[in-house]
Amino acid sequence: MNINNIEAFVYVFLFGSVNRAAEALYLTQPTVTARIQTLERELGAQLFNRDGKQLTLSDKGKQFLPYAQKILQTYQEAKIHLQKTPIVKRELTFACVPSVSTHLLPNILVQFQKQFSDVSMRIFTGHSSEVLEKVLNKEVEFGIVRTVTHPNIDSFLFHADPIELFVYPGHPLIKQENVRLHDVYREPLIFFEHGSLDYFMIYSLFETMHLNPNVILEVDSMETAKKMVMAGIGISFLPKSCAQNEVKEKHLFQIPIKDKPPLARDIRLIYLKGEDRSPFLSFFMNGGNAFI
Repeated sequence: MNINNIEAFVYVFLFGSVNRAAEALYLTQPTVTARIQTLERELGAQLFNRDGKQLTLSDKGKQFLPYAQKILQTYQEAKIHLQKTPIVKRELTFACVPSVSTHLLPNILVQFQKQFSDVSMRIFTGHSSEVLEKVLNKEVEFGIVRTVTHPNIDSFLFHADPIELFVYPGHPLIKQENVRLHDVYREPLIFFEHGSLDYFMIYSLFETMHLNPNVILEVDSMETAKKMVMAGIGISFLPKSCAQNEVKEKHLFQIPIKDKPPLARDIRLIYLKGEDRSPFLSFFMNGGNAFI
C-alpha cells in the first residue's frame, strides 16, 4: 500500500475537495484522483460518495479514516526521528531524601545546569535507607541522606542545616525579647519524625534544662509540621531550609532562643568505597552550602 495514496485520501477529506487537496500537495487534480482510485482498488471499497463535484466519506471511508490518519502520523514521526542528528548527552543519576529534593536541590541544580548544560539528570527520592540501598546496588552514582553508616560507604558532609524555632504570625513570642527555653516549653509544641535524630536532639535540649516540653502533636514529616504551625495549631523546631520561603513571605517567624546551643541537621553525600567516583561528585561536595 502506497503512503502517497493514503496521504491523498486524508488530504481530500481534510480539504473537502480534490482541487484543494491537489493544491496543498502540489499535485495535479488527475494525479490526486488517480491515487484515490488506486487506494480504493487496493482496499476493495469505495471511500467517497460522489455527488457531482461534492465528495463525502462513505461508510467504508469513515471506518478507514482513523487508520489512515494513524499511518500518516506514524510515518511522519518516524521520518522526523530518522532525520534528526543524534545528540549524545551525558547523564547523572542520584538519589536523595525528599527534604533535600524540595528545599536544597533547586538552587544547586540551577548552578549545575549552568556548568554542565549537556548533562541530563535522573533523581530518585526516598528515605535514607532506600537511598543507601540504591547506592549499594549501583543504581545511582551517589546519594544525599541523613547520617547513615555502612562498611561499604564513604560519606561527606553535604550541608549542615540549622534547626530553629518557628511560630505563626501574631504569636506572642515574636515581640518578646531574650526568649529562653523556659519561655518555650509550656507552648503547644509540634514534633516531627518521632524516633529520629532530630526528635531526640530537640527533646534532649529541654531535658538538659530539666524541662518537660508540652508536645501536643507528633507528625511523620517536617512538611506536615510546618503546615500545622502555619495553621496556628502550635509552634515547632524545624530545619531552617524547610521554612526559608515561608519566612520571606511572613507566613512563619523565626524566634532566636538565647540559651539554645547551635543545633543542625546534617545532610551527607554517600558513595561506594573503592569505586570510580562520579565525575560530578566534586561539584556537589563544593555546592552543598555554597549555593544554598
